[in-house]
Amino acid sequence: MPLMEITDLSKHYGEGENRTDVLSGVNLKVEEGEFVAIVGFSGSGKTTLISILAGLELPDRGGVIYRGKEIDGPGPERGVVFQSYSLMPWLSVRGNVDLAVNSVFKSKSRSDREAITSKYIEMVGLSLAQDRKPAELSGGMRQRVAVARALAMQPEVLLLDEPLSALDALTRAKLQDEFAEISQKEKKTIILITNDVDEAILLADRIIPLTPGPNATLGPEFTVDLPRPRDRAKMNQNDDFIKLRATVTACLMEAGNERGAHLDTAIKLPRIKLPTPLTDLPNAYVEAAASPDTKHFVEFSEIKKVYPTPKGPLTVVDGFDLKMKKGEFITLIGHSGCGKSTVLSMTAGLNKITHGGIVLDGGEVTQAGTDRAVVFQAPSLLPWMSAFDNVALGADRVYPNATKDDRRDVVEYYLARVGLADALHKMAADLSNGMKQRVGIARAFALSPKLLLLDEPFGMLDSLTRWELQDVLMDVWKRTQVTALCVTHDVDEAILLADRVVMMTNGPNAKIGNIMEVNLPRPRSRKALLAHPHYYAYREELLDFLEAYEGGASPDPALLESIKQKRAARMDNTKPSLSVVAAE
Repeated sequence: MPLMEITDLSKHYGEGENRTDVLSGVNLKVEEGEFVAIVGFSGSGKTTLISILAGLELPDRGGVIYRGKEIDGPGPERGVVFQSYSLMPWLSVRGNVDLAVNSVFKSKSRSDREAITSKYIEMVGLSLAQDRKPAELSGGMRQRVAVARALAMQPEVLLLDEPLSALDALTRAKLQDEFAEISQKEKKTIILITNDVDEAILLADRIIPLTPGPNATLGPEFTVDLPRPRDRAKMNQNDDFIKLRATVTACLMEAGNERGAHLDTAIKLPRIKLPTPLTDLPNAYVEAAASPDTKHFVEFSEIKKVYPTPKGPLTVVDGFDLKMKKGEFITLIGHSGCGKSTVLSMTAGLNKITHGGIVLDGGEVTQAGTDRAVVFQAPSLLPWMSAFDNVALGADRVYPNATKDDRRDVVEYYLARVGLADALHKMAADLSNGMKQRVGIARAFALSPKLLLLDEPFGMLDSLTRWELQDVLMDVWKRTQVTALCVTHDVDEAILLADRVVMMTNGPNAKIGNIMEVNLPRPRSRKALLAHPHYYAYREELLDFLEAYEGGASPDPALLESIKQKRAARMDNTKPSLSVVAAE
């Protein structure tokens, strides 16, 4: 008999015109000691499902049987960790964990309860911080407290609702490793809700997609038959991992396409020449004409950025030196604090350069200008204006001598290209984060910039929405071939987008540590990349590079060179049949 069984479970909210059907016909059996990962899109009902399993919500139809008894409310046998930490701000780390232990183990002695609390605080690595309040902790440390609190209740089942999605990549990787160790050490039955395919493969015994809502249900399941412990870098050499990753990703992408993520349009982009001179624009603005030297279209010369601090000057970036060709797409990657966004903000003219200089198409960058368009991580739209008006705001300024109809066609063209042809006149305040970011991308391209700057543009989105918008970005970029510089922490995104990946050393005094040429055919799609025999060699090099700099390390140059040589050797020895295997 399975430990937990979900049978024909359905759930909706509201009635009449306001009714939203969330889940429909969900069926699942979970064995004792099994680790199951459920992956799905934002808004597909993942949190609703975990809330029903926890007994915090009741289904409309069907139910959940736990050890032969139907769940009708919360119980100590089911521990929950949500995406939000939900800690008591006035209590210390130990106080927050004590609260759970004292409520569940009332019959145990005080010394026994204190021992349980200490055990799980130590397990998540917070012994030295047990007297701190939540306000004194980082996001990763707060999530560790939430995990310790759930584990200290010693539940038979651990329910994890996207517990790591709000964390940076390095912290997320560390906690993933801790979850993997805990699942083996504690032998818990775990159900993980996630939107990260790599996280699911790293941790789970089975992966089950949740189809897009409304009326979301579970799709085909995939068995993860990989030996434990699993090393995220070494798995890139495992053919079974490569095949499984491609299959699960293809399944999710197909589901995304079926929900109508990509729209097309018959609108043609009018040929509008930028007027010259443009006296109402910043002096830094120069018409996007042919550059005298396309090989040095953008030049970074020994860029340095120093910030004053109470303890003295802090040099964040020290000697950033790079040349970009016209039409080149470069991604910038590195650990948090390595100065990636600082380089981008200086390029945008939003942050003063302390030393050195940036030249764009023969002109020095000294201030912000419409020759550079920026897409930030957080959508920066005017909430009281429609999607159309937010884009038109820039187009009206850049094309003052164009006709009203031509400017309208520019706006509609790019909004349609990013999949918003049916949402032109929706207010920005009524759009999802993903839709807002689509508007931001459309607005950037509508400016016809010389240089497109992207500062982790998809960092706030779930990985499945991120895939969609990466494809949108690639589709629009291949039509314009605009020179682009993108800051990212996502290894797959870095490879997908780039002609070259620039890897930063740790800060302070960060500089370029390595540059990797990405010789993969364009136009690119995620599906095509997963099937390419060299893709995982590039991926392994980036992961090895980031691992070498983990924890503020300063690796030996010989190690960095060996990482590059390993990738080159692997590409030389790649079997052509691998692409066929990965694509199946």
